[in-house]
Amino acid sequence: MDFATLFDLTGKNAMIVGGAGGLGKLVAEAFAVAGAGVCIASRTEAKLQAACEELAAKTGKEFKYYVMDAGKEDQVAAVAEQANKDFGHIDILVNSQGVNKKHPALEFPMDEFDMVMHDDVASILMTCKHFGKYMKENGYGKIVNVTSVRGKIATKGPGNAAYCAAKGAVDMLTKQLASEFGPFGITVNAFGPNIMKTPMMTKVFEMRAKENNCTVEEYLKMQSASLPMRRMSDPEDCVGTALFLAAPASDFLTGNILYPDGGLTAIG
Repeated sequence: MDFATLFDLTGKNAMIVGGAGGLGKLVAEAFAVAGAGVCIASRTEAKLQAACEELAAKTGKEFKYYVMDAGKEDQVAAVAEQANKDFGHIDILVNSQGVNKKHPALEFPMDEFDMVMHDDVASILMTCKHFGKYMKENGYGKIVNVTSVRGKIATKGPGNAAYCAAKGAVDMLTKQLASEFGPFGITVNAFGPNIMKTPMMTKVFEMRAKENNCTVEEYLKMQSASLPMRRMSDPEDCVGTALFLAAPASDFLTGNILYPDGGLTAIG
């Protein structure tokens, strides 16, 4: 074994679904620096184009994007086919897409619950199904799903019936796909962050701070006080885990969920 290449992605090509978002964009950058050819996909072309320009400026590498709604199977199938044609082979798939809707369980609108389950769970099955077909043909693949600590432990307060259920489903989907795809040389794993300080969470933090009559900084400090690491998570805290799961270092790891969570699931 060449230990120097354990985290080397040279010769591999990666698709990051949700790659225009905060975490997805960081993962795309890390994979490119590790040697992979990288493409990203999401619904909004303007965000994709801006993300590719930003990534190219940071890394000096070229990035390609595809406009795709991961919740629509015809679009997923078309992009899987096109990306494999453009790159020759897509070896790594990262699923970083999803939504969240918060309501107390006694008031949860069922149409919104169904939307969360579709966008957070069914979309992952669809991308794994269609990109997985090409991985099977090639005899190799790495699938990395982004889940959450909320797939393992519930929140104390109300609002997360859909999100927790969806992430729990993603965890079991990851395990089942690992079982089915393993004979084809494909590993399927996931990682579950804690709440991260991303632009998407800014409004939530502001709302929670207002409810607690404090500043956002004070709220984040209160929330992190009980964590073993004594701080909130940044998206950068997850990049190493994503790289590990996509790299040769994890070739015999499949069906697992790793938690870069500052120790929350250890004590939760």
